[in-house]
Order: sequence, then C-alpha cells, then structure tokens
Amino acid sequence: MNSDILLRNDSGAIATLTLNTPQTLNALSDDMLDALQSQFDALMQDKSIRVVILKGNGKAFCAGHNLKEMTVARQAEDGGKQYFLNLFAKCTKMMTTIPKLPQPVICQPHGLATAAGCQLVASCDLAVTDTETKFGVNGVNIGLFCSTPMVALSRNIPRKHAFEMLTTGQFIPADKACELGLVNRVVAPADVEQETQALAEQIATKLGAAVAIGKQAFYEQIQMPLDQAYAYTGDVMAQNMLYRDTEEGIAAFLEKREPDWSQT
Repeated sequence: MNSDILLRNDSGAIATLTLNTPQTLNALSDDMLDALQSQFDALMQDKSIRVVILKGNGKAFCAGHNLKEMTVARQAEDGGKQYFLNLFAKCTKMMTTIPKLPQPVICQPHGLATAAGCQLVASCDLAVTDTETKFGVNGVNIGLFCSTPMVALSRNIPRKHAFEMLTTGQFIPADKACELGLVNRVVAPADVEQETQALAEQIATKLGAAVAIGKQAFYEQIQMPLDQAYAYTGDVMAQNMLYRDTEEGIAAFLEKREPDWSQT
C-alpha cells in the first residue's frame, strides 16, 4: 500500500506513515491528501494495527498546502473557487478521519509544522517532537488567514494563544507548544524516534478493543454537557465490561499474572 509520496511501514501492531515529498517540505498537495485518506481508510478496517505513527522525511514535517498548485488553479474560469472549495473539503475529510480511527495516532513533527501542517499535528491524538521544531499558522503573513487550521488549533490550545498565533503569523518553539498543549513531549533530536516508538509500544500493549472504544468515547463526550457525558460514558464502560478480553484482563490482574488477550 506504499506510494512514492507516502510510505507505510508496519512493525508488529504499529504502523508508521511517512510523508515523503521533502522537495516540497511535505506539502499537503492533492495527491498527498488522497494518499493520507487512502491509508487512513485502510487503517480504519485493520484490526492488526493498534497504534499509528505519522512523521515526515526531509528537513520539515509539513509546510501546509501546496501554494504552487493553488496558484495554478487560479487560471480556471471561476478564478479557482471550485478547486479551493474541493481542496479544503478534501483536507477537512482527511483531518477529521484521524480522531475517528480506532487506533491512537502519534504525530512526530520535526523542523517546521506550518499552517495545515500545524493543523495536522493538532488533529492527531498525541504528538512527540524535538527541541528544534517550530510551529506556526502563518498564512496571515501572505494574506491568507489560516481559518481551517484554526479549527484544530483552537481545540488544542487556549484561545488567546491560538488567536495570537493566527493573527501575528509568528512561530512558537517546541517547549512553548508543549506548555500550551499542542504536543505531549519534547526531547533532544537524537532521542525523538526512540521516544515516539516507546510511547507507541506502550500503548500497543494495551487491549486494542478497549483503546478503540475509549478513543471514540473521548471525542464524543468532550463535546457533551457534564450529565450527558457521564450517562454516555457509563454505557460505554458497561459495554466494555462485557468484552471477553476485559473479563480476562480483570481476572489476570486479580490472579497477578499477564492477561491472555486475543487482540482481535
């Protein structure tokens, strides 16, 4: 399922997707968006994979949309309007597929994550980066407010910080991104691969069905009023308790042994 622009490598229960157009700073071109959507659609049905890592080749993680493609689209009779509508709809579908996946997605940005590239980081469930990475929603610097990246960003970090980033176009360093909640961990560049892999392996040891039902519930309940959230998650936990592997996990804990999970 590899393509030249998006590589996939499976190791046990962990799938690693690598953006592979370093010549464009891994821009989210039409083809890249299609490749990501295709892989996410496949992962949606892949019960053998319990964690996904998303990273990029080259000197930057992702520079956002491909401005050269967007400029060419202006030559259309409508000035590119329909192309732009289709492009942002395609990007939105891809970004919103990530929280719908049963597997946690760990982003591993490096170098730069800008505009829709920063949106991609914010759309993932977790993020591990290195001390040299910078993040920005800098479209305002060229007269294009990052309105769609704003959706994911403003759901990750406090609104006044998000608005400042959006209106100034300034980049923030990795430690600030971690302080604000855009990323989970910041480590030395030499350690980022190992740190990401360790986090992925830790999650992959858990019961995949429990993590999947929990991830879905996490995103559902966070939008609900408190009473509704508790009612919904109570039903989810009751459903989870009926899993054969959950029964086995509890028995193993009480008997002080490792659980014999089917992981299917």
